[in-house]
Amino acid sequence: MSTVVELPVDLFKGPIEPDWCPGCGDYGVLKSVQQAAAICGVQPKDLLIVSGIGCSSNLPGFMHAYGIHSLHGRSVPVATGAHLANTDLKVVMTGGDGDGYGIGVGHFIHAMRRNLNLTYVVMDNQIYGLTTGQCSPTTTVGHRTKSTPEGNMERPINPLALAIVAGATYVARGFSGEQKHLADIIAGGIAHKGFALIDVFSPCVTYNKVNTYPWFKERVYKLEETDWNPSDAGRSLQKAFEWGDKIPLGVLYKSDQLTYEDSEPAFEQGPLVKQKLGLESKLFAELIEEMV
Repeated sequence: MSTVVELPVDLFKGPIEPDWCPGCGDYGVLKSVQQAAAICGVQPKDLLIVSGIGCSSNLPGFMHAYGIHSLHGRSVPVATGAHLANTDLKVVMTGGDGDGYGIGVGHFIHAMRRNLNLTYVVMDNQIYGLTTGQCSPTTTVGHRTKSTPEGNMERPINPLALAIVAGATYVARGFSGEQKHLADIIAGGIAHKGFALIDVFSPCVTYNKVNTYPWFKERVYKLEETDWNPSDAGRSLQKAFEWGDKIPLGVLYKSDQLTYEDSEPAFEQGPLVKQKLGLESKLFAELIEEMV
């Protein structure tokens, strides 16, 4: 087993300062992602951050690593393609609840059932922040927003329960108000072999006046401070529905299972980008010419 050498956090700080609203929870998430990469000893040249569209999806621009700011709801397929082309890369997806659990939920489910070796950090502020405060897939019932002035009538999606049922093998929840704890959770997801979801309470201080820092601080507790065992999928699924006066943080479910990459013969000779195409240069040039 190779030895992990922790790196300086500043190594992952990008040249551009974040421009989120003062107090936005995404600042804490950015710091936690940087710390997690440092804890895991991943060099910037071996790290790819992929995002979709939204306030939180600006995160790759604030990291010193490879980054792709993709299309709305499409971070998962873009990340999947990059990862399968070069399985030596550590690929982390970052985005919001609207991007991941709304327009992107189909990709989200299929990546989990394949148990792809990817890490998905979702900044869940329970509102559409970028478009100024409409109802999102995780907005609670009765919440008054610009799009639901009489109160939200739709039940919110439960991303943790969905992830467990769909096949994710590392399912966790963090809170940007517990930044060091969150960094450890994300580091665990990056180190895990298989699909890791980290749903993060990341308060929107501008448009969500209900699910605020004080609101969460009064309710959240850490699973590792209890006798919790994350290996039982059935109990983990029940825990995913715990909501109200007590809300759990930490790793709800973790399982070591065969990944998609382990089952695909194409990867037996190593990453695809490092394998020979098996084409003569003349044929390769003709194919390129035909496609251009």
